[in-house]
Amino acid sequence: MKPRYFAAGAAALACAGFAFFTLSAQATLKPGDSAPDFTTQASLGGKTYTYSLASELKKGPVVLYFYPAAFTKGCTIEAHDFAEAVDQYKQYGATVIGVSHDNIDTLTKFSVSECRSKFPVAADGDSKVIKAYDASMPMHAAMANRVSYVIAPDGKIIYEYTSLSPDKHVENTLRAVKEWAAQHPRQ
Repeated sequence: MKPRYFAAGAAALACAGFAFFTLSAQATLKPGDSAPDFTTQASLGGKTYTYSLASELKKGPVVLYFYPAAFTKGCTIEAHDFAEAVDQYKQYGATVIGVSHDNIDTLTKFSVSECRSKFPVAADGDSKVIKAYDASMPMHAAMANRVSYVIAPDGKIIYEYTSLSPDKHVENTLRAVKEWAAQHPRQ
């Protein structure tokens, strides 16, 4: 009898955990919401500088993606995917930035090796940006979940995608940028 009770208890616990994760994943900002402004340390091609969302939005849309930790398998795949697509984003006037809880020294290395010096990655050591964007990992609030946003130059979120799998983040955000660009031709 003990195994049956254990199995039922484990199943109930798994369901509760899934329900919590599902609720947490739905807490992200949505299209139409104002994107919280931020300034933080970032690295591009191994060079550290101060990144300002407001300054980047003056140039065009911003693809802001959050990821759990530099040099982990999924985050490395995602960084490679974004690096390969940067020129496509640029065709539509968009820029890309990745944000994680990692420190700037780690991200300086990550910006060269995994981001291939194609786009900046920003350090959010105190998790203020992660929390402002409701992008915290369920059950580990300091760490970022894998969440991607597309932010229009007016500061409004036009697209949001959350999935721990790195597979569709580039495809989905690039489609959102293309759709935005079709409605807002550059002068």
